[in-house]
Amino acid sequence: MSTRLEHDLIGDKEISNDCYYGVQTARAMENFHITGVTLSKFPTFIISLAKVKKAAALANFELGLLAEKKKNAICHACDELIAGRYHDQFMVDMIQGGAGTSTNMNANEVIANIGLEFMGFAKGEYKHLHPNNDVNLSQSTNDAYPTALRVALYEKLGELNESMAIIKGAFAKKATEFKDVIKMGRTQLQDAVPMTLEQEFRTYAVMIGEDIERIREAQQLVREMNMGATAIGTGINAHPEYTKLVESKLQEVTGRPFVTAGDLIEATQDTGAYVQISGVLKRVATKMSKICNDLRLLSSGPRTGFNEINLPAMQPGSSIMPGKVNPVIPEVVNQVCYQVIGTDVAITMASEGGQLQLNVFEPLIAYNLFNSINMMKNAFETLATSCVCGITANKERCLELVLNSIGLVTALNPYLGYENSTIVAKEALQSGRSVYDIVLEKGFLEKEQLDEIIKPENMIRPKNYGLSEKHKIKPVV
Repeated sequence: MSTRLEHDLIGDKEISNDCYYGVQTARAMENFHITGVTLSKFPTFIISLAKVKKAAALANFELGLLAEKKKNAICHACDELIAGRYHDQFMVDMIQGGAGTSTNMNANEVIANIGLEFMGFAKGEYKHLHPNNDVNLSQSTNDAYPTALRVALYEKLGELNESMAIIKGAFAKKATEFKDVIKMGRTQLQDAVPMTLEQEFRTYAVMIGEDIERIREAQQLVREMNMGATAIGTGINAHPEYTKLVESKLQEVTGRPFVTAGDLIEATQDTGAYVQISGVLKRVATKMSKICNDLRLLSSGPRTGFNEINLPAMQPGSSIMPGKVNPVIPEVVNQVCYQVIGTDVAITMASEGGQLQLNVFEPLIAYNLFNSINMMKNAFETLATSCVCGITANKERCLELVLNSIGLVTALNPYLGYENSTIVAKEALQSGRSVYDIVLEKGFLEKEQLDEIIKPENMIRPKNYGLSEKHKIKPVV
């Protein structure tokens, strides 16, 4: 294998000529054996790094700081990365020391070597196109890395919203399908009052819809970036006009409304936006996990549980119990949600641990935010396509539970009065008989009246009972 000799602050190091990364990336690969998850596993982040570098090159060229041939080479290399090529050259572990310097240099070296070949030179001939002097011109890790992170998060949050729209749509479609299924609502796992399965599933769609809006709001937080801050926000080594110009170039390259922070020193050290985004992810995970808990309860049994709905049978549920089928899709979504909720603590502590003018723990923040979003996106789409879309209702079972529930008394209360309703409820509990039969037996209502009252459309929405119904209430027996 042919090699080339590269040099850095530490000394000389041989690099395989097959590699587009250079000496600083190679040292990081030796130093950080942490997760085994490299930058290459997060293509959106690599593409975002390339967009940041391209915007910087365009700004530097316009300011007369970068020769046209170098600008063209850098832009060509960035376009290659944006197109999805050379991602296997991003070999640094996602969690690393140095506040992301290894990630930044991995990008600088790969872009430089792709650019060198475009210019007709060999990899490593940095006198023609240098990773630091040219690709990293007017930048620091401390503004390039967090800006790339924000560019990537903007896209990933958009993807998450798309997956949430899919699961919202799945619940809304099922709600329409279940509009005629009357069932028992429950509070504190006890019978409450009747409702429809449509209302139950429509609620899930509404809950998810609310969180889609929260994700959209969180997406706006990452529009503010600190390009031009360089090391700590003072803009040292950058042209006075660079900050404003690179803002417009980044908007041009990304097609997104990124804006420069009002105070670059503040923006370089403040990671509060990531904490808020993580909090929104935690909110989404908490509510989605609650929904999955409900699906598992509603489908429990089938003979000894609620058995109001049937989840699609995805795989055998036991190595010892024939015929058992488990709610594996809601279960896996639950686990994803638990992971996201736990990850929120790590992101919070990484943000809190920042000191003075820079937070060195952004690699941990990036790794966890990307992981959480990717897992949630995959989990929600799986829940929609492999579970919710195939749910069926046990209509007769749902009606049976309503008619046999003590909670039916609540729907009859305006007609029977509280005292009579209490008598019916108590006798039903003690005897095991249905509320329906006891009401007829005691003559509180005629069968036609009772059947009218317990029609689904009469039990699931507000009604003005008026004085006429009150006057019909018979005295306590």
